[in-house]
Amino acid sequence: MRPHRRTGLLAAVLALLASAVTATDALSAPGDRGTGCPEVPVPGAAHVRTACLEDMSSTALSGTDYTDRSDWQGLLSARTGNPPGVAGVQLDGYFPDTSTLNATHGWKHDAQFVIRLPEHWNGDLVITGAPGTRKQYSLDQGISDWVLAQGYAFAATDKGNNGPDYYTDGRRPGDAVAEWHRRVTELTRAAKRTAGAYYGRAPKRTYITGISNGGYLTRWQLEHHPALYDGGVDWEGSLLTADEPNIFSYLPTAVAYSRGGASHDDMIRAGFQPGSEFLWPYHALAYWGVTQKTYRAEFDPSYDTKCPGASAGSSPLEIIAPCASDADYDYSSRPASVRRALRRVELTGRIGKPLITLHGDLDALLPIRTDSDRYTAMIAARGRAELHRYYRVEDGTHIDALYDAHPLRLRPILPCYREAFTALTAWVEHRDAPPASGTIARPAPSADVATSCSLPR
Repeated sequence: MRPHRRTGLLAAVLALLASAVTATDALSAPGDRGTGCPEVPVPGAAHVRTACLEDMSSTALSGTDYTDRSDWQGLLSARTGNPPGVAGVQLDGYFPDTSTLNATHGWKHDAQFVIRLPEHWNGDLVITGAPGTRKQYSLDQGISDWVLAQGYAFAATDKGNNGPDYYTDGRRPGDAVAEWHRRVTELTRAAKRTAGAYYGRAPKRTYITGISNGGYLTRWQLEHHPALYDGGVDWEGSLLTADEPNIFSYLPTAVAYSRGGASHDDMIRAGFQPGSEFLWPYHALAYWGVTQKTYRAEFDPSYDTKCPGASAGSSPLEIIAPCASDADYDYSSRPASVRRALRRVELTGRIGKPLITLHGDLDALLPIRTDSDRYTAMIAARGRAELHRYYRVEDGTHIDALYDAHPLRLRPILPCYREAFTALTAWVEHRDAPPASGTIARPAPSADVATSCSLPR
């Protein structure tokens, strides 16, 4: 995607949004072993479909009923390289739930999951929750392919609600996000038991990881359920807190800027990084408006009940367009109930297992100064700094795919993520402490930043 003109950029954004709400057609996967595949139960699941596959990679499964390309499309650079696929068993299904936002497989049932069990298992398990408002296949290309090739079992959840209407799930403010926590915990326990029954022994280690909202869930799980995991890698996790700075202190400023109601200096004061300005037009079209109004609808539903675009039946343009009222949103003047809703799901920094955080310094959706810089300080304030490493990725931004449009100004974070995951496993399994926290500097121009990365030394 190389959007040099506003019209081209808008067309690209609308195409991505249109594809994101279309369920995959039900096709046969190449190498599907068919009726000879034994059923594998998943404890607590309401429905499970078992398939024995010769190749569980996103490349092999693209266009089949075992992944959804639109779920991971637009996240990574086109230059992303993945190892060959591996054979194994894939389990698709859902846990009991009352909401129906996820139409994948025609099930129209939330709390959908995917579990992949490779033939040659290394004894460990990787858990993740979907980033943004995406679904269970969103990490297939970015995480599943890579960890499966190393022998890990893999499990992902749609978090129990998804899409631009996720906030409609629940009875009171904060319920939808609180369900994300429960669904990741539920999947973790079920996947451990499933792997144990299938392989004849329980996983030796379980790692939690994720991007954006999935990174937030990685943080939350290590704060609240550290006994379930051995460690985690947090890739630009969103920071939900009731205290400012938070999403409601910088996103309204961004919406106001996109509408001509805030200045460049206002943006810098809100937390956006100097040097990220070339990314602002894209985020104004694709991210700021929809992110502000859906989070605001989740935690402060009484603010603007007539705000268009974040409801069923809306066009893609209406979904991404900001509400005029959000440009004037003043969190400090809102009722105490808004803070109470955020307190239900906020992070504290009290992690209980090793955590590695990566964040691009040119992130124009979750500014690094108001997010991971602050979360690192929160961890230190809780006396848990020895459990944490924090790597700021120079020229990294929220979406690796934007590297393809700006190869001289950005770098993908995925290669650094893989190095961080390897460092985490060495830390956990061999007590080989990773490098001290620091900045992953952009290497010399001759280096291939799309496929390689070195942690600070």
